[in-house]
Amino acid sequence: QVQLVESGGGLVQPGGSLRLSCAASGSISSINLMGWFRQAPGKEREFVGAISWNSGTTYYPDSVKGRFTISRDNAKNLVYLQMNSLKPEDTAVYYCAAKYGFSWYPPSSYNYWGQGTQVTVSS
Repeated sequence: QVQLVESGGGLVQPGGSLRLSCAASGSISSINLMGWFRQAPGKEREFVGAISWNSGTTYYPDSVKGRFTISRDNAKNLVYLQMNSLKPEDTAVYYCAAKYGFSWYPPSSYNYWGQGTQVTVSS
């Protein structure tokens, strides 16, 4: 079992930045990929990026490429989502997820999920 806890969400103005953290614990030695997703009210869960736990290789969709950056601290079992130039449409609950496999999509392929943290972009 793997436990994931997100933190760092909050209210930020358009154009601002926010860094989310995901603390992983439990049997993480078998985890290969850590992903970040978001879900806005009435919308499907959207992929915003992933990172290979071992190599650090990252993957981003075009919607956030150049604005969002994922990194990890293996020693502390932490994964970060740095979000810059935030827009109102980035408002959502953000989730981190972990999986044993190597493909970054679809969301249903992830084995573990955190409880989510709310990010609101508004003036």
